[in-house]
Amino acid sequence: MEFDIDRYFPDTSQEAGDAGRASFEEKRPLYLAACKHFLNHYREEIKRKHRSGASGLVVVRDITAMTDTLIRKLFRSITRDLAQPGRGREHLTLMAIGGYGRGELNPFSDIDLMFLHNGKDAGRVEDIAQKLLYFLWDMRLDVGYSVRTLQDCIEMAATDLTVRTALLDARVLSGSRFLFKDFGKVMLTQILARRSDSFIKEKVSELKKRREKFGSSVYLLEPNIKESEGGLRDLHTALWVAKIKYKVHSAKELVIKGVLTEEELASYNDALSYLWRVRNELHYLAGRKNDQLTFDAQGKLAKFFGYSDVGKSLAVEEFMRDYYLHATKVEHISSSLISSCARKDDGAFKILGYFIRRPIGDGFYIIRGELAIPDESVIEQEPARLMRIFEYAQKHGVALSLSVKALVRRSLNLVNDKFRRSREVNQSFFAILRSDKDVAGTLRLMHHLEFLNRFIPEFDHIYCKVQHDLYHIYTVDIHSLFAVEEIVKLLKGEYAKDLPLLTKLGREVDKRELLLLAVLFHDIGKGEGGGHAEKGADMIPTIARRMGLSKEDSERLEFLVRHHLLFAHIAQRRDLHDEKMIIQFARQMEKSENLKMLYLLTYADIRAVGTDVWTEWKAMLLQELYEKAFNVLERGDFKLEARSERVKGVKRKVLATLGEEYPAAAVKDELKAMTLRHLLSNTPEVIAEHVKILLALNQDSIIVRVGHEPDGGYSTYTICTYDIPGLFSMITGVMAANGINILGAQIHTSANGKALDILQVNSPQGFVITDESRWKRVEDDLRQVLSGKQQVAALVAKRQRPSLLADRPKPRFAPRVEIDNDVSSDYTVIDIYTHDTIGLLYRITSTLTELGLYIGVSKISTKVDQVADVFYVKDIFGHKISSADRLDEIRTRLLAAVE
Repeated sequence: MEFDIDRYFPDTSQEAGDAGRASFEEKRPLYLAACKHFLNHYREEIKRKHRSGASGLVVVRDITAMTDTLIRKLFRSITRDLAQPGRGREHLTLMAIGGYGRGELNPFSDIDLMFLHNGKDAGRVEDIAQKLLYFLWDMRLDVGYSVRTLQDCIEMAATDLTVRTALLDARVLSGSRFLFKDFGKVMLTQILARRSDSFIKEKVSELKKRREKFGSSVYLLEPNIKESEGGLRDLHTALWVAKIKYKVHSAKELVIKGVLTEEELASYNDALSYLWRVRNELHYLAGRKNDQLTFDAQGKLAKFFGYSDVGKSLAVEEFMRDYYLHATKVEHISSSLISSCARKDDGAFKILGYFIRRPIGDGFYIIRGELAIPDESVIEQEPARLMRIFEYAQKHGVALSLSVKALVRRSLNLVNDKFRRSREVNQSFFAILRSDKDVAGTLRLMHHLEFLNRFIPEFDHIYCKVQHDLYHIYTVDIHSLFAVEEIVKLLKGEYAKDLPLLTKLGREVDKRELLLLAVLFHDIGKGEGGGHAEKGADMIPTIARRMGLSKEDSERLEFLVRHHLLFAHIAQRRDLHDEKMIIQFARQMEKSENLKMLYLLTYADIRAVGTDVWTEWKAMLLQELYEKAFNVLERGDFKLEARSERVKGVKRKVLATLGEEYPAAAVKDELKAMTLRHLLSNTPEVIAEHVKILLALNQDSIIVRVGHEPDGGYSTYTICTYDIPGLFSMITGVMAANGINILGAQIHTSANGKALDILQVNSPQGFVITDESRWKRVEDDLRQVLSGKQQVAALVAKRQRPSLLADRPKPRFAPRVEIDNDVSSDYTVIDIYTHDTIGLLYRITSTLTELGLYIGVSKISTKVDQVADVFYVKDIFGHKISSADRLDEIRTRLLAAVE
């Protein structure tokens, strides 16, 4: 695209030689209007070009050329205006650096400029810089700048990696070409020539740190197109490293020097162009600089790129799958180039034997600490060696050479059904799973080279499969591989201090390879739509036969995949003090080995979702379920224990504990008024503390206690008062008004009208709240509400502030309400699934109160933006709700409340 800026400056032709012409400052308003017209016109032209299908490369070049034209025009106008008679040659050069220097401007990119001068007449240089910068800032352009001499560049590049990197991309815009030529010599002899090895190490280290910050995986569900792995910065880093290593200024020179082939350079440019096209549309959508592929943006980008829903697969999922496939290629291109640059010359090493070609069998050798295959035809001759590549690399603790990685990719056609059923191949695969060395890393390498998908074609169904929610932060395949990594860490004892029981159980598992397969396959049904646990389990017999598993192992693997959601569901959403339910769960497990492996699988599944999803609270619930179910399995008779004897034992111990301090008659009265569930779901020591609080209520209308559990990340908030209709709803309203997050609640109402509610709470950010003044305000609010002096609804409306959740676009799923009358003997159980919003729990509990329902048990569970709350309820007569019409009314009213 040609950019005619002179048509916007009608006086240009008269400027030269006109001694009486107006100064730049006098013309400034006209220049400003002209520049704005120029930018507005060509920005719209470029945007139309983009929306009509122009490549990212074309659009980026046009935006850069447009910006160059504008800045050159202004710089020349300013320097001409400030020219000094008889001065001679100009000693100032205006340069583009950073992304602008590379010629990579997107619609709202920053513009980085450097004013390079020879150190003389600094006042004039400063004047020119100020005039240009203020003009550009007045045009609302994001401009960064520096004013430097050649010596400044040398000194700053020596100590600052960011400066050294930015200078690599320097490009002259206007001014002294001689000074720029001197800059090029300085770059070559004093900046590029020095510390090249340390620069490469620093850039690789910087790359690792960036991935730690932005997510060390290509497969993040909301990737940053610039900073995440597989993004633009990977390609930039590779080129920076190559420029330093081979002393070149452009990617084309790498082809001339034989570092890259023409095909590899084309792949590099295609990768850039694709990412630029996505980034251009992101900028246009936001109307500002934006690099985050949020869920909201993904849907709009899918539409822009012409994707549509195909069967059960959404358009946005198809778009993101292609994005991940592209990001994988980007990572491969960049890592290959960086690896070749980072490899040192042979003479740099003096370690004896390091370069000796050591044979390890099957035509494989180790050289330079990498597995190499000099005669690549051995793979064609015996395809089973493809699997042994990974087995040997794992066994010897070496990486694969670049040529071997390329060989694996080229040989994927050999992985056919015969290969998959080969006894030799499967023995090699199971040797990898049984090894004590880097199982997770080996599986990730298989996945990265797309070998895993070919070997296990069912796994290909979840390859780059998006889970379009805010709970999972990785694609299905990567989540599964991370789950394997969590199990491996557990088996190696990395969590022995924090998770002693899980560590012990992991080491007791009879067949670790079966556990690892269960973890790898637990979500394999997600490629087939809803009901993924059942669909995944149905795939297992076919996979097991192909791998040569025994019938017993196949059945156990199928069991684990089919029930992989059950353990977390029961632990987090069901009453763990319901002995009948625990017995039903234990009966489903059949054997203690099934229970152990399902517990371990559940742990890995939760832990691999994201860094903050596994909490001490969840750990406590899962362990409680395991221990209770294990005790039932060990007892073996699946019978309810005699409650009467247990109750008598609890009461005797409580009386003995409180005998000297409290009148026995008063203690007996409180124990008699307690429900069986209250007595049997707590230890005698805890019951004794509860009795103390209940007896103290005789002197006050409300008693509160706060106890902090810093290791668990929550506080226990105990409220004792006289029961009134809607009590729990009032409590949840006060908590919501004070910004306190409820993790769980145990609700106890004695026959004498006293209510004892125990809440586990923390801050919305997951921290323990230790501010005493905050707890004092909660107590004051409770007293005001319970005394009728303050309406809880008004308190909630007054106190609450907009949530961060409300500001973040997220995928929307219809809320649902499920009602179960079978899981509990005494209660109707209501499951509510919806998105988290301000005051949600209060709206639910107040609706239940309006419906005349009594809440006996409440289980609260929030996963990022998704809520899964459970309420055990009875009607006003203490019965389960059985009427179909009544159940429909409850469901309708609750849906209205959460929507």
